[in-house]
Amino acid sequence: MTRAAHIAHRSRGTTLIELIIAITVIAIAVTSVLGLLSSIAMRSAGALTSTQSAAIASAYLDEALSKAYVHTVGPAGRANFDDVLDYNFTDNGARDASNTLVPGLNLYTVQISANLAALGAIPDAIQVDVTVTAPNGTVTQLTGFRTNYAGQVIRP
Repeated sequence: MTRAAHIAHRSRGTTLIELIIAITVIAIAVTSVLGLLSSIAMRSAGALTSTQSAAIASAYLDEALSKAYVHTVGPAGRANFDDVLDYNFTDNGARDASNTLVPGLNLYTVQISANLAALGAIPDAIQVDVTVTAPNGTVTQLTGFRTNYAGQVIRP
């Protein structure tokens, strides 16, 4: 057998065993990559829920702290809240300031409370606590303080 005939005889293609081994190696690699992507997707969903909870809590806290310090009695209903101490309620589903349910956030529970509390040297601050419970049970809590700064005079 000449050298050219020997090379032509050896380079006819792959054997069945080589194909099975290649398919097995590729299947193992694809399974590993898909498992990794699945793990990343699960963590991404958890991060989304945490971000939404923090945004909801921040919106409720900002709304409450933007109201007046002085307590007045007015009509009931969140749309009529005019001072910080009115904010003591629980919402099943995140709602906007006009008490309309926000689409897609109906599985969140929001609890907000406002009470008098001392803040360092300020004895009559109002502490506002917002607790948001996500659909997966994760709890996010934000706290803010409102002080009676109206009527303060800054002297040169």
